[in-house]
Amino acid sequence: MTLFIGSPIYRGSRYGTRHPLSIERVPAVIDLCRALGWLGPERYRTSPRAKPEALCRFHTEDYVAALMQAEMAGAVSDTVRRRYGLGTLSNPVFAEMFRRPATAVGGGLLAAELVAPGGAVFNPGGGTHHGLADRAAGFCYLNEPVLTIKRLLEMGLARVAYVDIDAHHGDGVEVAFSGSDSVRMISVHEGGRWPFTGALEDDGGGAAFNLPVPRDFNDDEFSFVLQELVVPAVVDFRPDAVFLQCGADALAEDPLSRLRLSNNAHVEAVRELRPLAPRLIVSGGGGYNPWSVARCWTRVWAELSGQDVPERLAPQAQNVLAGLGWHRKARPDPALLTTLADPPRPGPVRDAVRAAVARLRDRL
Repeated sequence: MTLFIGSPIYRGSRYGTRHPLSIERVPAVIDLCRALGWLGPERYRTSPRAKPEALCRFHTEDYVAALMQAEMAGAVSDTVRRRYGLGTLSNPVFAEMFRRPATAVGGGLLAAELVAPGGAVFNPGGGTHHGLADRAAGFCYLNEPVLTIKRLLEMGLARVAYVDIDAHHGDGVEVAFSGSDSVRMISVHEGGRWPFTGALEDDGGGAAFNLPVPRDFNDDEFSFVLQELVVPAVVDFRPDAVFLQCGADALAEDPLSRLRLSNNAHVEAVRELRPLAPRLIVSGGGGYNPWSVARCWTRVWAELSGQDVPERLAPQAQNVLAGLGWHRKARPDPALLTTLADPPRPGPVRDAVRAAVARLRDRL
């Protein structure tokens, strides 16, 4: 059975009133899926909170201690801010700054256990791919994908394919598994965007395939990349599990990228990757427009759990979307309140995309 991992920790938790993560994401997906009748108790699991010793399988003990202390004190010193990246504009001090990311990691570790016999698990609170061993970065205090993949390997799996379709390069994951023979990282991200890593020439010590894509990257280009690079690179690796970081910030409505995908791209990624290994873990990631994120990840769950997506949402589901807020004071196009599926966003497959894919294919 395909399972969904959530937690009450995400409801009402805010990085700050003006922070991009001041929006409801995981709770909106849970509420929307329940309003649609897609998330009964037999499919839902509550995420535990990862213990400090589990976090130290990747993060340093002093960093984990500093993160816990910052939450307890509600403040950090200038020394801690400089040393660990805590209390910054990107990674501010807030009430759940340890418990929330530790719960996301706990969800990932639970997902690893649940897929051990085979199957698929969705952990939308995860996907925090920028966290470094001793430092917070890019809204990520702890690196859930790294810790989840490490757990899969500890359980005896030989190879894990990590596919990242977030608009931002998963630098923390690449650093963690640089040169690995057990983890293949495939990242499709916007070129020239923070963290300004993941260049085409960057092979992560042989473990990574990095594809920076141009502004206005469209659905047809995504399909081309998926079929010509991502799927072949995963098949070539023969993984025991696939981890898909399914960040929603590559969608056209997102304020923190300049890509132009519809949520059909994310569904296509799930559909194409699921048959390639006996185990699939799908996480969330970036995504900073509350309506586009909620719709995208709800569609991802529909694909994973075999639900038929209605052309128009029932009133109860529409009410969930209508109840979301955003500090930008923008109201969405009515289609974002009444439907789940975006219209396709087609376009030409540009020569630069074809050439970059060809260069990476030469490594297979």
